[in-house]
Amino acid sequence: METAAPSAVIVAIDGPSGTGKSSTSKAVAAKLGLRYLDTGAQYRAITWWMITNGIDTDDPHAIAVAAGKPGIVSGTDPAAPTITVDGLDASGPIRTQEVTSKVSAVSAVPEVRTLITELQRSIAASAEGGIVVEGRDIGTTVLPDADLKIFLTASPEARAARRSGELRGKEATDLAATKEALIKRDAADSGRKTSPLAKAGDAVEVDTTELTLDQVIECVVTLVEEKRAART
Repeated sequence: METAAPSAVIVAIDGPSGTGKSSTSKAVAAKLGLRYLDTGAQYRAITWWMITNGIDTDDPHAIAVAAGKPGIVSGTDPAAPTITVDGLDASGPIRTQEVTSKVSAVSAVPEVRTLITELQRSIAASAEGGIVVEGRDIGTTVLPDADLKIFLTASPEARAARRSGELRGKEATDLAATKEALIKRDAADSGRKTSPLAKAGDAVEVDTTELTLDQVIECVVTLVEEKRAART
């Protein structure tokens, strides 16, 4: 007798920077045979395009007018996620400090959010077997009907330490500056009018401050497996 394949499941993982969203989401997707989407990379990609094409990122109208021009394609293999802009590999350029400092302003423009949200929904809908989608407004706005919503949190100190570790070797950084930048980004993302960073009412909150990455991954995998089991 054949064992039935696990049912497709859509998992939304939200939370601020430095909580382990990307590492956790990719690992969970790989372990469970799901696709993976980093929505933050898409907002970084459109920000990078704006910068390289001379669009004033302090001008919401200019951003809105140009928003539909770049062609953004996201690969959803958790082992090797990709992102291209107009056919060019953007995985490296979108991680610069310049993009990081401007992505909140660009992503706050309603026209940008509408376009990227539609792109994200189409990717999730076409993902065979299910997908793990990570971001800041997935459970509240992009995929409000996701099968499982998880909100990762951590203390500002823990998040700054992790982010500094990620940047080490790429760009010189110090802990205090990183913490200040994270808090500023949180305020911008939580305070924007369109799809702010927020925990969905039915999301499971996981505080990662005192947990190792492996422990966070194990916790989320268990939550997904429980959701799958409840549906069979």
